[in-house]
Amino acid sequence: MTTEKVLKIQDVSVIYEDRQGGDPVTALSGVNLEIEQGDLVVALGASGCGKTTLLNLMAGFISPTQGYLTLGSSEVEGFPRVQLGRDIGDQILGPGAERGVVFQKHALFPWLNVLENTAFGLKLQGVGKQERNERAAKYLKLVGLEDFHQHKIYQLSGGMQQRVGIARALTNDPSILLLDEPLGALDALTRETLQELLLDAWQATNKMMFFITHSVEEALFMASRLIVMSPRPGRITHSFELDFNKRFLECRDARAVKSMPDFIEMREKILSIIHQDEEPEVAA
Repeated sequence: MTTEKVLKIQDVSVIYEDRQGGDPVTALSGVNLEIEQGDLVVALGASGCGKTTLLNLMAGFISPTQGYLTLGSSEVEGFPRVQLGRDIGDQILGPGAERGVVFQKHALFPWLNVLENTAFGLKLQGVGKQERNERAAKYLKLVGLEDFHQHKIYQLSGGMQQRVGIARALTNDPSILLLDEPLGALDALTRETLQELLLDAWQATNKMMFFITHSVEEALFMASRLIVMSPRPGRITHSFELDFNKRFLECRDARAVKSMPDFIEMREKILSIIHQDEEPEVAA
């Protein structure tokens, strides 16, 4: 018997109705995906391909028009948890503490200090002050902010604010961490530092992670599995198992990894796929 969890997305489509009476928009069509414990899945694709819609489905912020999502044990006493295509007990029907979200903007509370922000989710759950502060301190140390507990959010740089957001999500001990372009607004040097920090957090916690980015280099560096999505309606057209993140964790030299011939070759391959997807169809 195993207690590991799996997030399953089965035949999911999302159609947005136009409130002004225009044609509906199909954001996702027939998406299937499984994420297991220890996976770091990165979604890549042209703007408008449905990456954020997919993340919002996982978070429970929106519901699919067709298909369903589940987050549950991969097996129970040796039998599949999801039988006949559905197990309502594991179905994602709304937001939940087992799914932590790190947004593009940090979404922190300016009237609370760093420790209070990090422990806020546990406070809502009724966890006692000592325990929640101890758990928050653990993850603040993981992201390198052990000396900033009493600082206000406005006293921190953008990169440090995002670290607080990551620590807050991890403090709630979710089964999966959902990251919606969390590094997109940072300068290049800070972005690389945060990439390394996230990989360290992934290694330390063995969490499932789903990460959205527009950067091909970032996707290759971070992912244990990279999925490429087509322009709207979004579909998963390619999937690649990668180990560049593990190479970094072994050698601790990000630039060396990103300069490896097979990294460069894969980068050009992914860019070619995305550019081909973006090219308009020419009528015969």
